[in-house]
Amino acid sequence: MYKSSTANTHPLTFLFTLLGKALLGCAPTFRYFGKISMSIKTKTTLVAVALSSLLSTSALAQLQNAPLSSPQESTAVATQHSESEKANALFEAIFMENVMANPINQTYLGIKQDYGKWNDLSDAAADADIARNKEQLTRLTQLDTAKLDQQALLSYELLKADLENTISDDQWRYYNYPMNQMYGVHSMVASFLINQHQITDESDAKAYISRLNAVPTLFSQLETSLETRAQKHIIAPKFVFPYVISDSKNIISGAPFSDTGKDSALWADAKRKINKLDITDDKKDLLLNEVKQALLTNVKPAYEKLITYTKTLEARADTKDGVWKLPNGEAFYNNALARTTTTNMSADTIHDLGLTEVKRIHDEMRVIMKKVQFAGSLKEFFAFMRDDKQFYYPDSDAGKAEYLAQAKSIIDNMKTRLDEVFTIQPKADLVVKKVEAFREKSAGKAFYDQPAPDGSRPGTYYANLYKMDAMPKYQMEALAYHEGIPGHHMQIAIAQELQGIPKFRKFGGYTAYIEGWGLYSEYFPKEMGLYADPYSDFGRLSMELWRACRLVVDTGIHAKKWTREQGIAYYVENTPNAESDAIKMVERHIVMPSQATAYKVGMIKILQLREQAKKELGSKFDIREFHTLILKNGPLPLDILEEQVNKWIKQVNSL
Repeated sequence: MYKSSTANTHPLTFLFTLLGKALLGCAPTFRYFGKISMSIKTKTTLVAVALSSLLSTSALAQLQNAPLSSPQESTAVATQHSESEKANALFEAIFMENVMANPINQTYLGIKQDYGKWNDLSDAAADADIARNKEQLTRLTQLDTAKLDQQALLSYELLKADLENTISDDQWRYYNYPMNQMYGVHSMVASFLINQHQITDESDAKAYISRLNAVPTLFSQLETSLETRAQKHIIAPKFVFPYVISDSKNIISGAPFSDTGKDSALWADAKRKINKLDITDDKKDLLLNEVKQALLTNVKPAYEKLITYTKTLEARADTKDGVWKLPNGEAFYNNALARTTTTNMSADTIHDLGLTEVKRIHDEMRVIMKKVQFAGSLKEFFAFMRDDKQFYYPDSDAGKAEYLAQAKSIIDNMKTRLDEVFTIQPKADLVVKKVEAFREKSAGKAFYDQPAPDGSRPGTYYANLYKMDAMPKYQMEALAYHEGIPGHHMQIAIAQELQGIPKFRKFGGYTAYIEGWGLYSEYFPKEMGLYADPYSDFGRLSMELWRACRLVVDTGIHAKKWTREQGIAYYVENTPNAESDAIKMVERHIVMPSQATAYKVGMIKILQLREQAKKELGSKFDIREFHTLILKNGPLPLDILEEQVNKWIKQVNSL
């Protein structure tokens, strides 16, 4: 999944962006034009966009090349053309205004204007963001929507809804935990510098050093933001703090912080990058000395101060888990569900859907039990799949290397089959890596990091190999398909490479769409003859079961006042996963309310739309065109995605 960025972002969106995944080590989530953005529930019905040629030709180009039959028609098209050009220019301007107010997002997009800076986490900066958004909304609504072509009108409605939601959701500004086991500024510093801050020349190295020296200011702002929340009785539960303290200590462990003989993650990263530069050894030594001084005089004291404050905050924390404990927590959670799922589904409806799906998947698992001739109950089968050593690689360097090699092999094989189910493929490459040691203890099971738009960095599928008994062989296929190909990498890389749509749509995201596609991507390879091993097919079902249980437990914790222990027990009772998986998942629910509901809600909608298209199109249905349709507009709210499918069905039937 998927992934946020920093504590000055508004609360709901803070949880659900790509920055959260890559920067902060949480599941795949997504970034939107310089603010941290999650799913947008549009309140209006948008005009359906023409779908036939987005990847090769823009709607604007179609208008330019369309034959004209009269002067009146020519004038009308020219007017539409002019207003659409004006609108697209405004979309790009708004996107860049927000990007340029966000140094972290600049780095993600390959922009180096503020390369030595961090985001401003202060309330003043957050106020400025909202003021800018209000001004942008005013400019946006001055467009004459009656004169926009269909693609520009879609962009207008999406952007308008997002700005309106961002402004509205500022009331929940403090309703997040800026430092927790899934993401946070404390872990972001290291993961961002290591994975995102490229050093190609001396100036890049100086910017790296500048960011190191700025860590005390960043952490001071973080502490202020945490204390502001604490005064409002918004403090993470007690279980969070040992993770945060451990991760923080790990970052300042090793050389040059101590004489352990092993380099710290940051020091090793700086040495690796700087030593590759095409400069003299003397210049390299000078730069590395500056790095060392920054680490010792600024980074280490900042982390030590943050750890001390974190311990005082831990003493003030309680063991209550759901957001129901927060002031007006029910309203906050309902809003979070609406944003995440882009639906009007209530917590009770989502909870009941989860229970229904759990039962269905259990029944499908019993079929596999018979296929492999297992004699016993489903619960006993779960125990067998969980505990039998044949299903796990050794917990050793060799075992971990074997896991990564097999994951790469699965992805490489899928690459050879893509033409069977897609008419488009991403240009960006995909690599497989294990989660770095400094964050593997707290990071999620697996996640994806997007490629650089300029092609300088491939997409990355991260597998967490901290505990090999939590990474069974039979789940490898489903994980690789979800995080890599045809899942997140296909969807996100293709979105970035789209032509003829504004950048805010290329780099934006709707959690239900993105994670729904990821889960759907686990499913349809079975229709291609993959998951040939029944145990691997069981793994696929176990992954889907896990997402179905999420519907039950997320709503259980945040709407029905379940405890952390109740949530863990539900997973252990109903899935074959290791108890460590259950603990991590429940703890994720607690700090990321609503996010985990997106997967099944989105997958179910995509499957429903596919079945509708197959039924209405009959022999005209082409799975390759359907998949292209789903991906060719970039991320969309589920209701708008449905409009696109209905439009496509009509177009195909009219041929």
